[in-house]
Amino acid sequence: MTDIGKTLQNARNEKHYTLDDLQQITKIQKRYLIAIEENNFDALPGDFYVRAFIRQYADTVGIKADKLLSELDEQAGKKKVEETEKEPTEAKTRTEAVRRQQQSSTPSQVSQSFDKFMHYLPTIIIVGVVVIIIGSIYFVVAGNKKEANQAASSTNVSISSDVSSSKKSSKKESSSEEVSSSSSKKESSSSSESSKSSKGQKITNTAVSGSRFTYSLTSSAKKNKIKFTSKGGSAWSSISVNGTANWQGTLQNGASHTVTLPEGTTSFNISLGNSNVTNITINGKKFDFLKENSTLTVRQITVNVANE
Repeated sequence: MTDIGKTLQNARNEKHYTLDDLQQITKIQKRYLIAIEENNFDALPGDFYVRAFIRQYADTVGIKADKLLSELDEQAGKKKVEETEKEPTEAKTRTEAVRRQQQSSTPSQVSQSFDKFMHYLPTIIIVGVVVIIIGSIYFVVAGNKKEANQAASSTNVSISSDVSSSKKSSKKESSSEEVSSSSSKKESSSSSESSKSSKGQKITNTAVSGSRFTYSLTSSAKKNKIKFTSKGGSAWSSISVNGTANWQGTLQNGASHTVTLPEGTTSFNISLGNSNVTNITINGKKFDFLKENSTLTVRQITVNVANE
């Protein structure tokens, strides 16, 4: 039986790669690389990413991934068989525990509980009637007091309403004019900013090397908005700005996440674990990265921003 983690670790050592080097090349987090070398596949986000990360690890250190993935499938099959053999024993143990608990409760215990309930039943009924009577008296008194307060307040309001109505009407007219003028200014400024941000935006592929793709983004906004959406399955994605990690996570089917890049960003990197179900928009415009090798699942994307 092949030790998957040991095989990958030996191949990495032969290439003289450290875990930090491998993390920089594959964009796979270091803790996931350690988990793979220790055969701790449960620490990874899911079965899809176990296979994707092992394949990318193997391709990077120069060994064939198919053999390792076949061994992974074989180990997963044996684990399922062992779990299936354990289930009947656990079910039998739970059934015996329930049966013993049912046998331990005797008819005498049930009878004693019923006798206690019947003993206290008259007291419960009396207390309930007293509570209902007290509640009725409280609501009647409170209702009468509320009506008296409303009558007194209505008299005061009628006297003062005539004096203040003229003042309020003049204030409302002036304030409405100010609000309308300010809102029109805000709408005009927001519309001009949005048109400037998306007008003439263009993204062009400049280089392709295996699973690595380089693009040039021109005529973009000052603060670019990158939106990730998963359609058709779950997908792991990450984005780093100018070499610094900004966000990473797994989006379930139909979920989305938007990242706003800082002003002055000159370059950002995107890592996709399942590019076939991942959609990306930049400032509301679709980024059609699948037209460069649509069959590739795991890919690394570098976008150089050229602000004009």
